[in-house]
Amino acid sequence: MPVFQYKGLDGAGKAVEGVIDADNPKTARAKLRRQKLFVTDVREQSAKAAQGTGLNVEIDFAKYFQFVTKRDISLVTTQLATLIGAHIPMAEALAALVDQADKAKLKVVLSRIKERVNEGNALASALEDHPKIFDTLYVQMVRAGEKSGSLNVVLKRLSKFNDSQVKLQGQILSAMAYPILMGFIGVGILGALFTFVIPRIRTIFDSLPGGEEGLPLISKFVFFMGDMLLDWWWTAPFMFAVLFIGFRKWVGSEAGRRRFDIIKLRAPIFGKLNRQVAIARFCRTLATLLMSGVPIIGALNIVESVVGNVVLAEAIRAATTNIQEGQSISAPLKSSGEFPPLVTHMIAIGERTGELEGMLTSVADAYEDEVEATISAMTSLLAPLMILVLGGVIFFVALGLLLPMSQISQMIR
Repeated sequence: MPVFQYKGLDGAGKAVEGVIDADNPKTARAKLRRQKLFVTDVREQSAKAAQGTGLNVEIDFAKYFQFVTKRDISLVTTQLATLIGAHIPMAEALAALVDQADKAKLKVVLSRIKERVNEGNALASALEDHPKIFDTLYVQMVRAGEKSGSLNVVLKRLSKFNDSQVKLQGQILSAMAYPILMGFIGVGILGALFTFVIPRIRTIFDSLPGGEEGLPLISKFVFFMGDMLLDWWWTAPFMFAVLFIGFRKWVGSEAGRRRFDIIKLRAPIFGKLNRQVAIARFCRTLATLLMSGVPIIGALNIVESVVGNVVLAEAIRAATTNIQEGQSISAPLKSSGEFPPLVTHMIAIGERTGELEGMLTSVADAYEDEVEATISAMTSLLAPLMILVLGGVIFFVALGLLLPMSQISQMIR
């Protein structure tokens, strides 16, 4: 059923807007009138950003800059779990979520899900129509919750899982924010030096007998870099584009992706952090799936697709094969050499004692704490390191200018 966005006035004359599902605009207006709303505009929501024909085209630019984030999904999941836990029918719960959603895109998606559920479809099947918002992990957990009759419990676990992922991503982004800011500041300072300061000082040296021939080597190099930046700056975007496209093509290939994932795990500084993040995601996702009632084979297949590293995914695939042959999970993970002994040992204990979910949760908690500690340590080290690098570059440029200035001062004396 189509979804329409409307604008109008309520009984008190206050402007209201929202979305409503109906067969056509006329039916939508009739529904809104029954709600005692005076309708000023009704427009069908679609995937297209432009509406109209010819010159009468209206473009909704807001749609291009509106994204449904993991935090939005986490909030929706928590609200739905609360409503279902209060024994509110699914259709009414989804209708309440539509009314509470702030983003128009999310309103439309929730409205379409509500319509599918009203038509007799399962919630998981309705969510499956929107893979960009609700991924395979989310859909499979909801499906398991529906089959086991514990959907509200599964939704609470999903909400907690999404919150932990958002927190982890936030920590990583916060750690990278300061170095990126310092990089922009450094580029701005150097750009100002090479654009405004160095050309003016250079005219002084050009007016001297012999020009720049007698200048120190460091000064010649600084002037050469200034010429390159002023005369060939326009080549930088093209070079960046070529490198970016080449890198994407290389990573897109099977061999390139595998090699890049190996580099991410073996890198001197960030390799340890990448491994910790991947293992924490593996343990947390697998534990959440198993506690939600997803079978072990299906859970491992899902984890393999969300772990984000080809090398670790191959080890998980081997574990899936072992399970199908009636063996353990821990043995292939240990033989791969990619999972630390602590992880494989805890998994082995969990398999023997029948408490695999609890052991995976404990490992995930430990590694998320370790990731937080590693990020804090890296942040505290990156700040002085960036200042040192930026100061060293500026000192090098300043030295290239001061050395010939001192020579001129000696000549005058």
